[in-house]
Amino acid sequence: MAKLGLVVDLDTCVGCHGCATACKQWNTSGTIGPLSDKDPYGRDPSGAWLNRIRTYEVGDTPNSKTVNMPMSCMHCEDAACVTVCPTGASYKRKEDGIVLVDQDKCMGCNLCSWACPYGARELDPQQGTMKKCTLCVDRIYDERLPEEERKPACVITCPTKSRVFGDFDDPDSEVSRLVRERGGQQLMPELGYNPVNTYLPPRNKKVVETYDVKPSLGKTMKKWVNKVIAR
Repeated sequence: MAKLGLVVDLDTCVGCHGCATACKQWNTSGTIGPLSDKDPYGRDPSGAWLNRIRTYEVGDTPNSKTVNMPMSCMHCEDAACVTVCPTGASYKRKEDGIVLVDQDKCMGCNLCSWACPYGARELDPQQGTMKKCTLCVDRIYDERLPEEERKPACVITCPTKSRVFGDFDDPDSEVSRLVRERGGQQLMPELGYNPVNTYLPPRNKKVVETYDVKPSLGKTMKKWVNKVIAR
């Protein structure tokens, strides 16, 4: 038994979307593919993405900070998307806790999407079925790959190493250690779904000291002249 998931470091994520594009590239030919696109090279491209990045500005200038927050399926322990599915297409694996969608059973009713508070499910407009993060289940168990490559595509691609994959049930794993040392936090834990994926909060920035600069005589005269001319 295991509890597989991701730790995402919000302090080092630069919002490059490398994880999102690697995810789409791998999964479009994987267990749930293809992932369709609508007008991919047009002015308003859209389609099915399993990983999206939200960007927020935190704090006030000059002490503000841009926080990039990747969002994908949290593989919740008490997954509401599984509970509401009328066909049993959405299910949670006992051996590793990964939440998946059986594409043959899914009828595209959208109930799981409405139940998910994280917006982690997307209906493929061409296939008519629900798509979501699989933690690259077809990759992490592939014994033909070197052990160091048996990780989700998003983790391997991340240039800043802000995504870490591992077993949260193992107290000695890297993900468990990071959560302990950095105070990892679940997203909206008050809902009671107990998401497995955990975020490491941004570190505090040094406060930038500010002070008022007295205007020079030249700037004062220029400001006065402009006022006179304006009258």
